[in-house]
Formats: sequence, C-alpha cells, structure tokens
Amino acid sequence: MKSITIGQFIPGDSLLHRLDARAKFAALIFLIIAIFAVHSFWGYLILAAVIFALLLTSQIPLSYFFRGLKPVYYIMLFTLVIHFFFTKGGTVLLRLGPVTIETEGIYYGFFMVIRIVFLVVATSLLTLTTSPIALTDGLEYLMKPFSRIGVPAHEIAMMMTIALRFIPTLMEESEKIMKAQMARGADFESGNVYQRAKSLVPLLVPLFVSSFRRADDLAVAMEARCYRGGEGRTRLHEPKITLQDYLVVAASIALAAFITWGQV
Repeated sequence: MKSITIGQFIPGDSLLHRLDARAKFAALIFLIIAIFAVHSFWGYLILAAVIFALLLTSQIPLSYFFRGLKPVYYIMLFTLVIHFFFTKGGTVLLRLGPVTIETEGIYYGFFMVIRIVFLVVATSLLTLTTSPIALTDGLEYLMKPFSRIGVPAHEIAMMMTIALRFIPTLMEESEKIMKAQMARGADFESGNVYQRAKSLVPLLVPLFVSSFRRADDLAVAMEARCYRGGEGRTRLHEPKITLQDYLVVAASIALAAFITWGQV
C-alpha cells in the first residue's frame, strides 16, 4: 500500500542507504530531540531545511513522502482543532459565545502540525533507506549493553523489526478485505462518524484471522531455517562504522545542541 511509508524499504545507493544502521538510529534520536526542543520560527525553518536536504539525499521521490502523510491527516486536523479552541493567549480573532480562537492557539496549532510532519518524515526516512535485516542488527547492537541486566536485546530488536515490516502488509490486507466487502454490498463511506466506525467492525475479524495466519507462517518459516534466538548467532556481513557515520552522528548532535541550548 503506497500510502504507508513506515516499515517499507526502497533499495538504493544513496548516502543514506550506505550509512550504518546504528549511525542512522543515533542520528534519528538526536533529530527527534531537536524536533521536540525547537520553539521558534527560525528553528523550524532550520529543521525544515535539514529534513528537505535529507529527502533529496535519499534519492526517493518527494511525492512518496507526501502520500505517506495521508494516514496522519486526521491526527493533524485534531491537533489543530484542539489548539485553536483550548490554547489561550494573544489577540482574540473569533468569538463563538464562551469559546474563543486566539493568536497563540493558531501559532502553536500550526507548529505542532509541522512537528508531526517532521516526526513522520524522519521516521520514514530511516525505514525507507534501511533494510529489515540492517534494522534488526542495528537495534540489537544498540541494545546489547542492556543484555547484561537480563534484557533480551535480540528478541526485542526482532519483534520491533517484524512489527515495522508488517505495518504496510496489514494495511494492504485491510484494503483488500474492505474492497471485497464493498463488492458484496458493504458501505463504509455513508453515515456519520459513529456509523462509519461501526461499519468497520466486520473488517476486524478477517483481518485478525489473516494476521494470525501470517504470524503462523512466519514462525514455521523461521523454524525451517533453524532459527533458535540470538544466542550464538553469527552474521554473514558484520556492520562496520565508517568515518561518514561518525560525521553524520556528530552533525545530528551539533544540530540538537544548537537548537536546544541555542534557544532557536
């Protein structure tokens, strides 16, 4: 399903594709810190320029990312409405009885929407330019220090990677089931919000059945390949940190520090 970008991987030979997964995870963490720390117009402008440069570097069509924002349209709209009516401060622009819309509400509403867009695009960049195997290895390496206190690093990394991988698969499966039911007379588009939500209930049963079937098939496939967990496992290609990985992480740290402590 092309409208879901998180969890998909597009092979390529760009700089972002060649970076080590551990470096990309670390850079993403510091980029998220910068996104949450920014609180000014110039800070958002700097982040927009950085993320746009990353999009161009990935060599993935920009239209692909715009389609990937469709699933969060309602979240962005809900965020706007909440801030419009419940964030107070500044000049009153509109008064509807006891409810007012003020300039601070509009200001923070649009900035929160931009923050959501940045988070979705940054996360999509990680999954679109990193193969599932590299994601698993990167997560496992980063979580390996916690294994000394009993944290199953390999198992957690595997579960998170499988969950990301199956997001677009489950969405595609739900779309197929919905179209099949619409061909048999089901109506998912008419009525109010409650009626539309109620009409989606028959969609859940076949979706859950299909999900459990896929999980069972995946377990059989992993057992057939002698998978027994992460203990004693080796890799065909050991990941190696290069100079450009260190430079990317250093740049992300510098960006987060500049925005956080520079009060941008």
